[in-house]
Amino acid sequence: MNWVYLIIAGLFEVGFAFCLGKAKFSTGSTRTFWLIAFIVALTISMSLLYKATQTLPIGTAYAVWTGIGAVGTVLLGIWIFKEPVHFWRLFFLTTLLISLVGLKFVSN
Repeated sequence: MNWVYLIIAGLFEVGFAFCLGKAKFSTGSTRTFWLIAFIVALTISMSLLYKATQTLPIGTAYAVWTGIGAVGTVLLGIWIFKEPVHFWRLFFLTTLLISLVGLKFVSN
């Protein structure tokens, strides 16, 4: 169950990065909304990460959490914020994803 918590925590990490991106391009009450959403997503992400580390090794949990966040944030950046896409960016994103799956398989 702690791997599920960890994956959800990583998705909320993507969520708080997304909220920061949206806040950057917003003003007024819309910016406030995105900043509040950032704080909520950050709190949920950290709480679930803490819960996952109760049984998972901290090094593995943190690496997987940040990896999910990194991969998800880059993909959102490409799809939503129209960031550039090129071979090397996708290549290294793929190697990061493979590494995350590898950590899952070698951890108890």
